[in-house]
Amino acid sequence: MGILETLDQLLNILGNALARWLATFLPAWAVTAIMDFLVIVLVVAVALVIVLFLIWMERKAVARFQDRLGPNRAGPYGILQSIADAVKMLTKEDVIPAKADKGAFNWAPAIMVAPALLVYAVIPFGRGMVPQDLNIAILYVLAMASMTTIAVLTAGWSSNNKYALLGGLRIGAQLLAYEIPMALSMLAVVLLAGSMSTVRIVEAQARLPFILMLPGVFLVHFICAAAESNRGPFDLPEAESELVAGFFTEYSGMKFGLFFVAEYINLFAISAIITTLWLGGWQGPLLPSWFWFFAKSFAVIFVFMWVRFTLPRFRIDHLLSFAWKFLLPLALTNLFVVGLVVKLGLGFWPQAAALLVTNVAVTVGALYLGGWALRRAQQRAVEERMAQWRAWQQSR
Repeated sequence: MGILETLDQLLNILGNALARWLATFLPAWAVTAIMDFLVIVLVVAVALVIVLFLIWMERKAVARFQDRLGPNRAGPYGILQSIADAVKMLTKEDVIPAKADKGAFNWAPAIMVAPALLVYAVIPFGRGMVPQDLNIAILYVLAMASMTTIAVLTAGWSSNNKYALLGGLRIGAQLLAYEIPMALSMLAVVLLAGSMSTVRIVEAQARLPFILMLPGVFLVHFICAAAESNRGPFDLPEAESELVAGFFTEYSGMKFGLFFVAEYINLFAISAIITTLWLGGWQGPLLPSWFWFFAKSFAVIFVFMWVRFTLPRFRIDHLLSFAWKFLLPLALTNLFVVGLVVKLGLGFWPQAAALLVTNVAVTVGALYLGGWALRRAQQRAVEERMAQWRAWQQSR
């Protein structure tokens, strides 16, 4: 076995060696239980390390975007700032509003973190490095993503605070609006790969990543993922200019920290799913498969940060109209076209070319029609205002 292959399969080699050693003095069921427990511990540890790094990364990135230095005191280049923040969260006072529903108030942060962590169970971090290869992995991911709504609504309602309640209701409407086109865009990938398994989907991109076949569908998925993860410019549920801090206004100490941790756990999970579905997952030349997976995932995360610190926040009615009136029809049309092309049974490269041409044509056509409808709406608004002004002039 060469050095590259050894590095690629290092985790599997260590895991198999540990399982063989345990099998020398333990029954098979105990070995399976211990190995499953170690996989869970490893996934949680990786998630927490990634969270610490992402908090530092985002603070440094926004500093550069705003021509600042960012964290630079705690450790070299401020790398220990995230640990200092965690210690601060752990030592701050935990305050519960007097009229809050204490049970729901205390459980909401845990409900927020759990689904974000559970998504990691089906993420293929490298070749042979998936915690659980489910044949319904995409359905599982969508189910876990929908549980975020329950946590946020619980947090907003249990706080007995109008700003928190409005933030919770906003995210309920937002997630409902954006989960549907996101699910339709993921279904297009399932049609191409012929499987819901994340491993099979990555293997189906051995010759060409799906982003090169369906760039328009990828764009829909990326926008919906940004809204799903409550990232700017879609962070309406916690719009500080309107709702103080939204659904977690009343939270402090480690409970607030859990919401913060859940956001970054979810950010990496969504970026990893995008990498798996659209960028070929672990596929890549020369270097180990896990290196390519993490490199692509962090590149997607950087784009999320770039968008967040570049574009202004949407207005809530514009946000929902954009989802229902533009993204949903576009996702449905693209899904129909993808299904039609796949049904034709063309060879790989003719099918790839047909998908690219039709997808670009549908996306460009949708943008043209959307722009035309927007101009018409603006023209009608101007005409209505002019008519009102004329009526006011005549009344004088």
